[in-house]
Amino acid sequence: MRRVLVLGSTGSIGTQALDVIRANPRRFEVVGLSAGSSRDAMQAQADEFGVEHVALGAAEAEQLVRDVEADVVLNGITGSVGLGPTLAALECGRTLALANKESLIVGGDLVTAIAKPGQIVPVDSEHSAIAQALRSGERSEVRRLVLTASGGPFRGRDRASLAAVTPAEALAHPTWNMGRVVTTNSATLVNKGLEVIEAHLLFGVAYADIEVVVHPQSIVHSMVEFVDGSTIAQASPPDMRLPISLGLDWPHRVSGVGTPLDWSGATSWTFEPLDDDAFPAVRLAKRVGRAGGTYPAVFNAANEQAVDAFHEGRLSFLGIVDVVDRVVDQHEAPGTLTREVLAEAEGWARDAADRAIAAAG
Repeated sequence: MRRVLVLGSTGSIGTQALDVIRANPRRFEVVGLSAGSSRDAMQAQADEFGVEHVALGAAEAEQLVRDVEADVVLNGITGSVGLGPTLAALECGRTLALANKESLIVGGDLVTAIAKPGQIVPVDSEHSAIAQALRSGERSEVRRLVLTASGGPFRGRDRASLAAVTPAEALAHPTWNMGRVVTTNSATLVNKGLEVIEAHLLFGVAYADIEVVVHPQSIVHSMVEFVDGSTIAQASPPDMRLPISLGLDWPHRVSGVGTPLDWSGATSWTFEPLDDDAFPAVRLAKRVGRAGGTYPAVFNAANEQAVDAFHEGRLSFLGIVDVVDRVVDQHEAPGTLTREVLAEAEGWARDAADRAIAAAG
């Protein structure tokens, strides 16, 4: 029986994790829940699963991680506020099922320095796919990682055609049902840029050896190419319950969490190169990742401000990545990386982004 602490329990990842746990009561036990602000919804979950330990907000969630005995902490919190709970889970020796990519990306060396080998299990579908494929060979045999991207709602469009995109159009993702920030990040491909940084930090592969390809069917979730020319891909219908279940009990598979592919009929999978001119976010993210330090935190914070401004009608769709690029260019990284330094850098980035947004308007 795996004791699971679910952070972000009322969000998309959290509710799907509880679906997996609900269907496997002899395999998993919920020992704690946290939510951002949905107290009533979280309490309803706590009542259903018989959970006494609950928390509201990231600070309470971090303390909950330190106070509650758990085998696995599923971090499904949205945004860089998930850094504290991520560090707490690692410091307490818990297995960290990581859906909150921002905490790893922003925390960088702070996170990787305290994580023991195998302690972080990725829950993002792309990184779960890579983790599964990596079991086919030694790390020294890996030539490159290939992250797949659906291309979002604007796949195939050139930069000029994106100038008048509306928030409603940006939220119309063709495959995944996600929150406002993540869905918008998928439309700009900022999300894929963040995932490139995450892949580098999780698997220790150089940025030059991480490629992004567009795969609109979202069936192949990512691939690993080995030195002998073999490529191992993980394929399944798009359903986050599969990578979530692996995160909860890695490396063991949970029966019945997903529906397998139907091989009885004809089907086609396509792969296309990424258009860096229309969607420059991945190229920018690689530059930010190579710079390291506080740069990823600045990239993420500036993007959050820009996404909010876009949905409030104060910034164009193309302006999102333009603002982030401008803020990154203005940033001067401090020396030693600490949580306090990261917080200061994020605050600076949000102010700088606000100024850039006002200037763009």
